Amino acid sequence: MRKFDTKVQYLKYKVLREVASQAWNDTLMQNVFDIPKMIVPGKIPTMRCCVYKERAILSERVKMAMGGDRQNSNVIQVIDIACDECPAAGYVVTTSCRGCLAHRCEDVCKKGAITFDQNHVAHIDKSKCVDCGMCARVCPFAAIVNRKRPCQISCKVKAISINDDNAARIDDDKCIQCGACVYQCPFGAITDKSFILDVIDIIKNSNNNKNYKVYAVVAPSISSQFTYAKLGQVITGLKKLGFYTVVEAALGADMVAYAESKELSEKGFLTSSCCPAFVSYIKSSFPALLPMVSHNLSPMATLAKYIKETDKTAKVVFIGPCTAKKAEAQLDSVKPHVDAVLTFEELQALYDSRSIDITGLDEDVLDNTSYYGRIFARSGGLSDAVRQALIEQKIDFDFKPVACDGVEECRTALLKKSKNVLDGNFIEGMACTGGCIGGAGCLTHGEKNKAEVDKYGREALEKTISDAISIL
Repeated sequence: MRKFDTKVQYLKYKVLREVASQAWNDTLMQNVFDIPKMIVPGKIPTMRCCVYKERAILSERVKMAMGGDRQNSNVIQVIDIACDECPAAGYVVTTSCRGCLAHRCEDVCKKGAITFDQNHVAHIDKSKCVDCGMCARVCPFAAIVNRKRPCQISCKVKAISINDDNAARIDDDKCIQCGACVYQCPFGAITDKSFILDVIDIIKNSNNNKNYKVYAVVAPSISSQFTYAKLGQVITGLKKLGFYTVVEAALGADMVAYAESKELSEKGFLTSSCCPAFVSYIKSSFPALLPMVSHNLSPMATLAKYIKETDKTAKVVFIGPCTAKKAEAQLDSVKPHVDAVLTFEELQALYDSRSIDITGLDEDVLDNTSYYGRIFARSGGLSDAVRQALIEQKIDFDFKPVACDGVEECRTALLKKSKNVLDGNFIEGMACTGGCIGGAGCLTHGEKNKAEVDKYGREALEKTISDAISIL
């Protein structure tokens, strides 16, 4: 029953599970400082040099599991004490250096950062090096390499640098909160704030005073997660947690596809608004293109808004693979509609905090949407849905989509559009590689997830977008 890709994910899950368990039992505040000892009970460290450092790091993880620094609007934060194992980034000389006599690296370095020992082996003075890379380009043995940290490599918007203490630093103005660094950091030193306590409070208050109902809105990428159980059991598990009912966010996707296709035909060019990280990227790096972003809310917010307009007693919790959704839920345009956001990692922790084994549950039914709404979860799905919506609405429009799989493809398309050389009239932007199925909050990542989403889409009862939204 493998639930996670890495041990770092498993450690994060254990902290979330314990924090949630204490919260359900109303014992969190009196036991909060003991949680690190509960997770590492002995005197032998499991992942760090000593048990004391391990517990100190776990204390910081507990804070993040409890919501982190609420004054900092960025949901992605660095645990400084945990960020001390990666070597300093930058250009270094490897053992491939043959001690040649040409010394091209020295000649090309304008800062005088290259020196040699008695064996003619090159060394780089990091106090002088400006990381221009000229030495690496001229070395005939490729002996000089640029060793970036995993977090820097994963961050395609260049929001991560290294501070004076050799720890990662996030530029909040550049960060799009996609969570790529969270998933790629091999030490778990970068993590996302959790709002799991907010969800527990919402459910507990609902159960106690019956004044409102809690709706779970689940992302279509859920079909590729919880692979050890059946999807119907996952849905039953949500209701056992205390959710009144479960609705597919894909229904919101159907609503958005219908509205976005009409908006596209009226304006002639559009970029999607479904991925909050993509929209944030446009705001920070291509602000001149902001008027071209669809005015529609995302599927999450669109459906949540509809639910609250239909049921005045509703509270809405979105559950999906996306850390950026946590940031989206704080926007003034979305906050009235979405009360909290959970990732699939956090949902697993919630199940286990209540000792709910979903594999032993009966299967419930989840069928609120069309094939096209469900395939929003993978790259290209939104474009397919907009094309279908144009057809169903009998809108005569020469649709030329550009589906961008990951930030780098988004950058290319947006740059071309900014220079008026883009061969397309609709940019589907997905910040995570593969689309939502590659989100940082997934339990598992992999190519098979796309196949699972497509299979899930084909199982939809409603085959057209019009049929799906006709129930509204």
